[in-house]
Amino acid sequence: MTPDLMMEGTERLTKMQTQRKPNSKTESGDRQAAFSRVLDPEHLDMTHGQILYLEDVSVSFDGFKAINQLSLQIAKNELRCIIGPNGAGKTTMMDIITGKTRPDTGVVFFGSTIDLLSYKEADIARLGIGRKFQKPTVFENLSVFENLELAIQCNKNVWSSFRFVLNGEQKTQLEKIVETIHLKERLHDVSGLLSHGQKQWLEIGMLLAQSPQLILLDEPVAGMTDHETERTAQLCLELKKSHSLIVVEHDMGFVQSIADKVTVLHEGRVLAEGSFAQVQANPQVVEVYLGR
Repeated sequence: MTPDLMMEGTERLTKMQTQRKPNSKTESGDRQAAFSRVLDPEHLDMTHGQILYLEDVSVSFDGFKAINQLSLQIAKNELRCIIGPNGAGKTTMMDIITGKTRPDTGVVFFGSTIDLLSYKEADIARLGIGRKFQKPTVFENLSVFENLELAIQCNKNVWSSFRFVLNGEQKTQLEKIVETIHLKERLHDVSGLLSHGQKQWLEIGMLLAQSPQLILLDEPVAGMTDHETERTAQLCLELKKSHSLIVVEHDMGFVQSIADKVTVLHEGRVLAEGSFAQVQANPQVVEVYLGR
């Protein structure tokens, strides 16, 4: 979650509160039944147990097909790991989900009824999809507490208010987040003094302050110590109890320790999918990725 995206989201929030998006439909059997009900078009409908649908999604850049008829479904409270060689389409897939990149073809739905292709990037974040990039983007001159307080302010549309004071509910939320991300003892320390892993945890905490239901993590343990990697695995498993997660990662030990299911991307499409043991034993996966 970059600072400019946080700012853009708060600026758009007031305007978006008075706007409604028209409901979009597709032919998907999993989502079709939802269209028989009258729903708020921004209500997250997980009647069928799925929080995210990508169907036949493709996108090309200067003739190169970065995503090629990709279909993917993520269940409620699922922790899905996405692996694959460089250039497989992992980052582009996350860009499409979060509205940074528009596909040439295909559909992308949040729950059964929210057509993500109808929304801009900041609006998708407001709907309940949070993304953490590989490089931490915390405010290093502010304390851990101030970073989290700022994230809560952003969520409540009071970015410009310098007199903002957390209410009881928000204080409880912040305390819970600090416990979750293992930074209670560093709460009043300047964030620039944190280790790389602790900065990653802080940014995850800032995402949690936005109350997302789907969290996207891009190589969360890159550059971490073994101890930090282990703590991050514990954090992901804890988050899965109340969120759905998509984790892009190259550390296979980490993937094995957290994944409900692993999806292997290659040349913009799904090469294999299943448990870690299943994809590890897949000859095609070994050939194009794990065996390298």
